[in-house]
Amino acid sequence: MKKLLFIPVMLIMLLPACKSLNNTQKGTAIGVAAGATAGALIGGGGKSSVWGALIGAAVGGGAGYMIGHKMDKQAEEIKQAVPDARVERVGEGINVTFNSGLLFKINSSVISDEAKTDLEKIAGVFIKYPDTDILIEGHTDNTGTSAYNLELSKKRAYAVSEFLGSKGVNSSRFNIKWYGETQPKYPNDTEANRALNRRVEVGVMANDQMKTQAKEGTLD
Repeated sequence: MKKLLFIPVMLIMLLPACKSLNNTQKGTAIGVAAGATAGALIGGGGKSSVWGALIGAAVGGGAGYMIGHKMDKQAEEIKQAVPDARVERVGEGINVTFNSGLLFKINSSVISDEAKTDLEKIAGVFIKYPDTDILIEGHTDNTGTSAYNLELSKKRAYAVSEFLGSKGVNSSRFNIKWYGETQPKYPNDTEANRALNRRVEVGVMANDQMKTQAKEGTLD
């Protein structure tokens, strides 16, 4: 309970300071605090996620503002390149969610021909912004055994990473994780919800080079 009470206090403390900020800076400050709330809730449930990783990688301050500004540009390009994906700015990073129904057939880790076009487009954006690390997570619904789902989520995460690598994205930027059925975003009570839980999520965050440039004030 103490952990959850701390977050609203953060927001209250931010409000007076926001009077001296412009609209973009206000959004950045409050957005980071809101993201911290989400991270705290996820962490409280004992779960790791792209959101938690993005919040944990945040630099904050003036450097964080510069990183966030550059991530805004990249997020917009991803939205334009891959309209079927859900693209969210989280803290100083980007969360991209692919419905696995668009990527794979049920019980398969073979990327569909239709999805390859979208993945090739997002690969082009990643190549344009080489100063980021890319987290790729595989998830499933609760259909089938836990062991089967864990392996399937692993295969799907690696299928996405290998395809992006084949399109020129440096594989050293990838951090690949898989969680099977353990991190549903929606209750597994209807087929529509289960389809949303069968997903691959991608997190984009600043690498060490971008963080250094931001702290030195040299980030373009």
